[in-house]
Amino acid sequence: MNILKILIVVTNINVYENGKLETGLWLSELTHLYHEAITNGYEVTIASPNGGNVPIDPESLKHFTLDKISKQYWNEPSFRELLKNSKSLVEVSEQQFDCVYLAGGHGTMYDFPNDSTLQNIVREHYETGKIVSAVCHGVGGLLNVKLSNDEYLIKDKTITGFNWFEESLAKRKKEVPFNLEAELKKRTSNYKKAFIPMTSKVVVDGNLITGQNPFSSKEIAKVVIQELRNKR
Repeated sequence: MNILKILIVVTNINVYENGKLETGLWLSELTHLYHEAITNGYEVTIASPNGGNVPIDPESLKHFTLDKISKQYWNEPSFRELLKNSKSLVEVSEQQFDCVYLAGGHGTMYDFPNDSTLQNIVREHYETGKIVSAVCHGVGGLLNVKLSNDEYLIKDKTITGFNWFEESLAKRKKEVPFNLEAELKKRTSNYKKAFIPMTSKVVVDGNLITGQNPFSSKEIAKVVIQELRNKR
């Protein structure tokens, strides 16, 4: 039986435009899918636009946000080493995966939306029926992906992602380069959000799976693994 392969895409950006506040990958948005995949014997590749070091948003390492799974991996030297040596998207662009997953964190708002290599990887995998998944701000990496028919991938798709009110709760409205919720709607996606902000919401539309916020990390990991099983 072929081993399933998952590509997890993460950010290289460690600071907001103002140059003062630190940002990066939101750790749990990587660790939960990583954990589920490894536990199931899948092969995981971690890649970023430039390759190399993956900065972690300090907010995601705080006591309230660092859950048990994330803490377990954060305390593993081999895992930390993995995050210092991510592959570049160009390095993995010719490879085929069963799932491409875009992890979030505010850093992704700067290096995901206009990365043409990322867009090509997402388009190719989506059009060949592979699972494309994104969580929280990672959903911003889907914004400008166009399919072979030159239409936006997210056009008429039911999706979710970090919303503007949650940005306000996170006290980042003045820092972020754009309003993710508004941009998703602008591309005529059918945007959905949880009734209560900062609670888990995962949306499946065909082979496109999106999660709203960090609190969706655990659920989206389980949904992705289940959908991969369904495809076998």
